[in-house]
Amino acid sequence: MTVRRGDRAPVPIREHMAIDVSPGPIRPIAQISAYFPHPGLEGVLSTRDRMRGQGATTASPGTGEGESADGDDSDENTSLGTLDFDLLYDPESCTLDCTILRAKGLKPMDFNGLADPYVKLHLLPGACKANKLKTRTQHNTLNPVWNESLTYNGITAEDMARKTLRISVCDEDKLTHNEFIGETRVPLRRLRPGQKRHFNLCLERQQPVRVERKEFVYPKLASPSSMTAALRGISCYLRELEPPTGWALEERGRILLALTYISERHGLLVSILRCAHLAAMDVCGYSDPYVKAYLKPDEEKKSKHKTTVKKKTLNPEYNEDFFYEIEQSDLGQKSLEITVWDYDIGKSNDFIGGVTLGLGATGECRQHWLSCLQTPDCRLEHWHTLTNELPESSAFGP
Repeated sequence: MTVRRGDRAPVPIREHMAIDVSPGPIRPIAQISAYFPHPGLEGVLSTRDRMRGQGATTASPGTGEGESADGDDSDENTSLGTLDFDLLYDPESCTLDCTILRAKGLKPMDFNGLADPYVKLHLLPGACKANKLKTRTQHNTLNPVWNESLTYNGITAEDMARKTLRISVCDEDKLTHNEFIGETRVPLRRLRPGQKRHFNLCLERQQPVRVERKEFVYPKLASPSSMTAALRGISCYLRELEPPTGWALEERGRILLALTYISERHGLLVSILRCAHLAAMDVCGYSDPYVKAYLKPDEEKKSKHKTTVKKKTLNPEYNEDFFYEIEQSDLGQKSLEITVWDYDIGKSNDFIGGVTLGLGATGECRQHWLSCLQTPDCRLEHWHTLTNELPESSAFGP
């Protein structure tokens, strides 16, 4: 091809297609999640800031854009909010009433800058499904109002002295797993029996244990024996101290019993009211409990009574009465055996726990039976602790 002097040579089509016409590096589009940082996104945000700062004048120390992003927008300086709630312990009914009122200034957890908060309660040590309580979810708000009352049953004076109430605020997410916002903890020994106490506390972060490599390590269980029991689903209580050498009884929950000797009918009325904090025996983390009652000795085996089965619960309520026709003078030679079982279809039922009341028992079990003998026609209610000791009469199953 001939080109005249002074004319510009035309560019062939192949070379024209090979010319780099790229406008430059593609910058990421700012998303709303950039303005509400979550744990683990600090690296992404710092990378975005470096890309925006390419070609710009370097700022002086202390005023740079990168420091502002790592400082003001950091999750470490983000307020988690406050929580208002009331606590009331009634020693007569052995109940702990927790009234969740409201929360203010919660941390945004969703892309719309809001959250769907709810509150969970656990008793420590031994957090499990048996002592978990939960409020309703308030949608699209950072200042939720619940005004919801949650009640723990079977709380004794010993529990008030050694247990701690953990109150957690979480964000409900139907597409993925729920997210933790913050928590606060109240030792129950700070409460006075019969006096309602109001709390307005700031939420705190759940502090995991860190090692030198900055990896998160979940706290270990208190003892190897507690770990084994928890994995088997036998016991839901984790012990802070190592149990004594040798075999020891395990706590399997609580049961509320009422005893009344009716003089006119010449018999003993046993009321199975409810259970609390039972051990989980099924794979789903719950049980299908029912209660069995024996008046021993019973050579003819006619004193056996059973309650109905309550499905998928660790805090069943029965309110069922059993009547034993017996003279009051003969009750001194008798003992009442109460056992709780987990109902299973197609296989043998699992033993959860039991307790025996009588003059041959010790502690509160003996005192409850003795009070029934001394005060006829008087209804006496009392919470009793279930243990893993299987009575001889129940050793061959229900």
